[in-house]
Amino acid sequence: MPPTVPTDRTLPSLLARTAAEHPEAPALSWRGTGTGAPAGSPGWSTLTWSQVRDRVGELTEGFAAHGVEPGDHVLLMMGNRPEHWLCDLAVVHAGAVPTSVYNTAAPEQVAHIVRHSRARLAVVESAATAAAWEHLVADPDTPLATLVVVEGADTGRGHTAYGDLLGAPAGAAFGRWRDLAPDDLLTVLYTSGTTGDPKGVAITHSGMLANAAAVDAVVDLPEFPDHICYLPLAHIAERVLGIYLPVLRASHVWMCPDPGDVVGVLRAVRPPQFFGVPRVWEKLASALRAGIARLPAEGRAAVEAAMAVATEHAEVRERGGRVPAELQERFDEARAQVFRPLLAGVGLDRVAWASSASAPMPMDVVRFWAGLGILVMDAWGLTESVGVATANAPSSGFRLGSVGRPIDSVELRLADDGEILLRGESVFGGYLGPDGRILPAADADGWFATGDVGRLDEDGYLWITDRKKELIVTSNGKNISPALVENTLKEHPLIGQAYAHGDRRPYLVALLVLDRETAPVWAEARGIDTGGDWEALAAHPEVAAELGRAVEAANRRLNRAEQVKAHRSLAEEWGPDTGELTPSLKLRRRVVRERYGDALAALYGD
Repeated sequence: MPPTVPTDRTLPSLLARTAAEHPEAPALSWRGTGTGAPAGSPGWSTLTWSQVRDRVGELTEGFAAHGVEPGDHVLLMMGNRPEHWLCDLAVVHAGAVPTSVYNTAAPEQVAHIVRHSRARLAVVESAATAAAWEHLVADPDTPLATLVVVEGADTGRGHTAYGDLLGAPAGAAFGRWRDLAPDDLLTVLYTSGTTGDPKGVAITHSGMLANAAAVDAVVDLPEFPDHICYLPLAHIAERVLGIYLPVLRASHVWMCPDPGDVVGVLRAVRPPQFFGVPRVWEKLASALRAGIARLPAEGRAAVEAAMAVATEHAEVRERGGRVPAELQERFDEARAQVFRPLLAGVGLDRVAWASSASAPMPMDVVRFWAGLGILVMDAWGLTESVGVATANAPSSGFRLGSVGRPIDSVELRLADDGEILLRGESVFGGYLGPDGRILPAADADGWFATGDVGRLDEDGYLWITDRKKELIVTSNGKNISPALVENTLKEHPLIGQAYAHGDRRPYLVALLVLDRETAPVWAEARGIDTGGDWEALAAHPEVAAELGRAVEAANRRLNRAEQVKAHRSLAEEWGPDTGELTPSLKLRRRVVRERYGDALAALYGD
């Protein structure tokens, strides 16, 4: 049974409880050398929960010595490494507010977050990472004064070494956590809005704990569960699963700095729970399908027969029926004889709780996993709901393809246009304003408009049907503002209109429409004469080369997830008469997507 969730407490009080009750339980492991007990797996270093509390105490004193005061904001830009995890907890203990910044953020986004948060100190991963921050330290109009560098600190460039934060045992600064209240800020996470400007989502201790209590009510896990931390800690899902719930549950967190190595870590850990964005589940499914295809005919037949049993078993459970004893016996045999050996190859043979969120997962992938005895429970939520707002659960009911029913800390209703509205204990209080105040985002009755559109079936399960905000959510779970990408592309004079595409895809592609005014002038200056044939102009090699350079220039200003990997130029201008634009000249994204579906598919090689 999981520990009780005291929603009137704070995160540091839970760490104190966990360290006192389970001092020798493993807390944090990472590959490489370091101080701590062995993890029981070659090449890994580990800190126990008592050691975590001691290290957090040292860091807290270090932050205080470098000027961090209660109420300050501290920025963290690192990958999934122990320093990131420990610094986050230490900043909270110092009475300050940590914000993890995506390590793929573009320089313009970093500058916006630094100025908007009014942070005076930042911790970054390396000297190379620090390059995007150094000019902000030197800017007299920016509060940022101290830049802590974990690897390769260069004092000549104004860096403070991470080691300078360590050494002093826990003292008065560490004791500040006792002054924290449940309604104090726990973190601020910056999430892209439709305008492209990151917005600071303010999350309190009480909001996080309310969400944790509700999530624990639908998740059945063994004591001290293992968790693989591979998603960025700037992502709300990983913060909840990789920091907050482990402190509550005394889980064992295994750091995976490279998401591409997640299968290797899965094999080493064989965790009882695994959360994967759809792209991860797709990749794992592809690996298993390839392995099954290489089996001899007899082996393939055995897998197919076992999958038929598992599919039947899942269908009975999905309907809410009682699984007949005979079917359960066949399923248990298939799991022991076929699935466990097969799943061991990707480290999923002990998984009891599998989940996905961030973007809808293709149903063929969902059904494939169900056929291997793994029910991937889809959930839905956003940063503003502190992660999960609705979830499927094997014990209380699920509908594969839906995102489940609201958790206990959330109320949900649909607006007249189908937009999903939320309110409740674990819905955020508002966005951080530039003056430090929290600006409410809900209406007078407390309802927050999510921007997602859905429908509720007769059993109360939510099905996501659209995104009112028009944010792109890639198959890797990255939220991207298409307007930001399109506006950056349109800064080149040859590009009059642009459409960025990538929902449920691993990367972005774009359609580019030549500017009717500028393109002829540009062509004439270069001696290009197509006789007024726009199709020929759009296909001209020099035009194609210039558009390629335009995309490259735009990509340099965008973060990695926002960058366009392939594009196609179009001759026909979009307008209200042809349907791609509204009367007020706004892009009708669905029309473009449907009209150019074949062209978009071709850009992905489909």
